[in-house]
Amino acid sequence: MTISAEGLWLYAGALVLLWLTPGPVFVAITARALTGGFRAAWPLAVGVTLGDILWPLVAIFGLSLIVDRVAVLMEVLRWTAAGIFLLMGIGLIRHATRPLTTDSRLTRPGLWAGFSAGVAAILGNPKAILFYMGVLPGFFDLTRVGWPDVLAILALSAAIPLAGNLLTAATMGQARRLLSSPRALAAVNRVAGGLLILVGLAIPML
Repeated sequence: MTISAEGLWLYAGALVLLWLTPGPVFVAITARALTGGFRAAWPLAVGVTLGDILWPLVAIFGLSLIVDRVAVLMEVLRWTAAGIFLLMGIGLIRHATRPLTTDSRLTRPGLWAGFSAGVAAILGNPKAILFYMGVLPGFFDLTRVGWPDVLAILALSAAIPLAGNLLTAATMGQARRLLSSPRALAAVNRVAGGLLILVGLAIPML
């Protein structure tokens, strides 16, 4: 493998932070678990995982073709990734008290409805698109990655959000109390925003 253990650890931490940042997937899984239990929520989590595998692949193989021809672009992408994390963190802190909204299309009953809603949620989620296409190159040198590196990145990209989403489904009662408390939601957003800023500051040091 050409990627460092430090880079993998930081990337794994960023994935955890991405999952902790409340969004439509988080709300949809919670809503499905509240209405139909774990059985209704896990198909959505699996559908989200497919997108979490697709976006890194697009980023790795699409961007690697570009950065291999423009050497300076790798450094530009690294600083862009750092800036994106800083902006995401600042935005979370500034709007920490903003309430979450649900999309009824994500909460339709049925296994296939849950699975397809998960795929649609992750493919159309600007947070995920921004993360994988704009941030992933900041963690790894895409001009040097081999198949072992790609598999390691994909494994983390799939396993961490899936584990978090299944945990959300299993503990939907706690998630419900969190979402119904503006003070608790604001605290989560502020902490997550601060951690995102720390990751943004750490990326240029890799």
